Amino acid sequence: MTPTTTGTYRVRSRSADGRLRCVSLDDGEAVDVAPADGLHPGYRFDGDLAWDDGTARVADYDVTDRTLFAYADGVANLFEVALDTWEEARHENSGVNARPTYDQGGEPNGAVYTFAEQAGERDVYAELRGGSAPLEPLLDRFRDGEAGFDAPNEVFVLRPATHGFVLVYLVGEKGGVLADTVRDTYGCPRPSESDDAESDTDSDSESDPEAA
Repeated sequence: MTPTTTGTYRVRSRSADGRLRCVSLDDGEAVDVAPADGLHPGYRFDGDLAWDDGTARVADYDVTDRTLFAYADGVANLFEVALDTWEEARHENSGVNARPTYDQGGEPNGAVYTFAEQAGERDVYAELRGGSAPLEPLLDRFRDGEAGFDAPNEVFVLRPATHGFVLVYLVGEKGGVLADTVRDTYGCPRPSESDDAESDTDSDSESDPEAA
């Protein structure tokens, strides 16, 4: 009998060979699973992981949040709010800083977090991508805050080429103008989700727009 594990997971990233890095929201443990259609980085799902010959695969699942995560390393052309948030953190000698963002009409549309890189100690970008650094509390705060953004959202993890910090940009509207602009600016193609809502089933590997 194939051993299985049941739980709630967030897909954090996808490797070049299509494997999904999933983090259990029950105990925080990360596990790599075989490629599966209908699952993308950022998706949250309740499901069963089956272990065949030491390799995990998603045997059965129900997607409960279709938020998307995207990653880009070595980016340029940082927007002003991101730089201001980082400069404020440096001035205050703080490792983390945050600031809301607004559209042209003054309505909130997202939130920026900057995390100082720790050369020789931690690779913050790799930890966020790999799942050892938490993103769930940021999403919870984003949705429970004054603006009250509803899921699904889009989350961008960006490492600038010439600055000593990692940027996490939470965008309130999935598929909106702001999210599309960030994707175009930093080379983060949107994955195809056209059939996901109707068919959440296992499958073979797909292209990897989320990999950095």
